[in-house]
Amino acid sequence: MSQSQHQSPYHGVFFDLDGTLADTAPDLVAATNQLLSARNLPLKPYEQLRPCASAGARGLIGGAFGIDTKHPDFIALRDEFFANYEKALFVHSKLFEGMEHLLNQLESAQLPWGIVTNKSERFTNPLVDLMGLSQRSISTVSGDTTPHSKPHPEPILHAARIANLDPNKSLYVGDDIRDVIAGKAAGMKTVAAAYGYCGCEEPPEAWGADFIIHTPQELLQIIFPSRA
Repeated sequence: MSQSQHQSPYHGVFFDLDGTLADTAPDLVAATNQLLSARNLPLKPYEQLRPCASAGARGLIGGAFGIDTKHPDFIALRDEFFANYEKALFVHSKLFEGMEHLLNQLESAQLPWGIVTNKSERFTNPLVDLMGLSQRSISTVSGDTTPHSKPHPEPILHAARIANLDPNKSLYVGDDIRDVIAGKAAGMKTVAAAYGYCGCEEPPEAWGADFIIHTPQELLQIIFPSRA
């Protein structure tokens, strides 16, 4: 693919899934509140648990029960959470507003894009398929596809190898500091998605990303600077 085909300094774009490409928090929070309901405990407000979604089951269970992965109840809660989520992982989840237009623009410019997530393949593959993205994503790498998960760079490097793209000429977009750490370690330019869950204590401005966006639409100005 020549640069003239897509008129961009980048040859590919890779996205984190939860909180970046898709707004999956409604279904993740619902699976978490099922844990509380089953124990006759008060449900947590969506707004309280939404930021926890960027850390997956660990973050959501921590937000709901105030425990960490070392707590003796964590494994049982995690497995129950996974069972809840697997039964209803595509009820309210959807692409973030403006993301479909962004993907269409990338595809129109023949600029490949892929997904690199810490979500396990057990959930990633059916969700991506249900969202109609499995045939569109040039490479989809989950948290258990390689021996490592983000912030290790290997999942991102693996996605680039599948796509036959040079990491140094690619972008990685994510809503967690681990995404920025992993993307930088892989040699990619990084974009902090401030519209996402951003669950860590430090704000996106402190992550050291090359760019910060507040809507998916803003990414087009980075990918296609000549259009700006």
